[in-house]
Order: sequence, then C-alpha cells, then structure tokens
Amino acid sequence: MTSVAPAAARPSLALPTPTSLRAAAQMAASKGEPLVVMTTLPGCPFCDLVRQHHLLPMLKAGEIVAVQLDTRDRRTLLQGFKGETSSPAEQVAAWKAKFAPTVLFFGSRGEELAERLQGVAVPDFYGEYLDARLTEARSKLRR
Repeated sequence: MTSVAPAAARPSLALPTPTSLRAAAQMAASKGEPLVVMTTLPGCPFCDLVRQHHLLPMLKAGEIVAVQLDTRDRRTLLQGFKGETSSPAEQVAAWKAKFAPTVLFFGSRGEELAERLQGVAVPDFYGEYLDARLTEARSKLRR
C-alpha cells in the first residue's frame, strides 16, 4: 500500500491524501518529523487558509510531512496506524475531530504528540500556534 496518492491524482493546491496513515507516519518519523494531518471539508475557506498559507508552503519547503483527510469521504479505503481499514470520514470521527480544519500531530505509532489546532480562531497568530505545536511534537519524537 502506498502512503499518498500520486501527484497526478490530486490537485496541485491540495495536500497529499494518504492511503496508509501507518506508512505516512513511519515515513515522517524516518525524517525525524511528526505526521501532520489536516481534516478538511470541500469548499471550507478556513481549510483553504490553513492549507495555502501554512501547510503547503512548509510541505513544499521540506519542513514538514503533511497529509489531509476529507471529513466526508466514505469511499476511499484508508489504512490506520494499526493496520485497520476504514474511510477518511470514519477515521476523523474516531478521532472526534469535529471542526474543519483540525490539524493533528502524530508519531509513528499513531500517538498524538501535541495539542490539536481546531479551526482558525485568530488567523493573525495561526502560524505561531502551528510552530509551537510542531516544536512540541518534534521534542516528543526525540525522547
């Protein structure tokens, strides 16, 4: 199972969509990084803001390993951190991620490494909140 959809199968303004959270997290950990997962809804302007202004630039610069899960996608098969199969929508529900966007930070075994970022309450400071969570997650990975 591959960890993300091929580039030709996804829009250039979207984050990769994983087929395996386990493989994506292991790849991130091999780089010394947490796996950053954003839950998203089609047409969500706050999701676009987080994706376009924060996560995609960091991903393109090689600063993070990030993927996205569509909270309404019940068709795509997704391998979880423990090898179980579900859909992106079922996985997001299992995490109880009720807001879009929610950004989560995972270790190689699926453990959350930092507090989630839910929504975009203060857009001017979102980058600082994201950086703080990434610092915390990276620190926990190194322990």
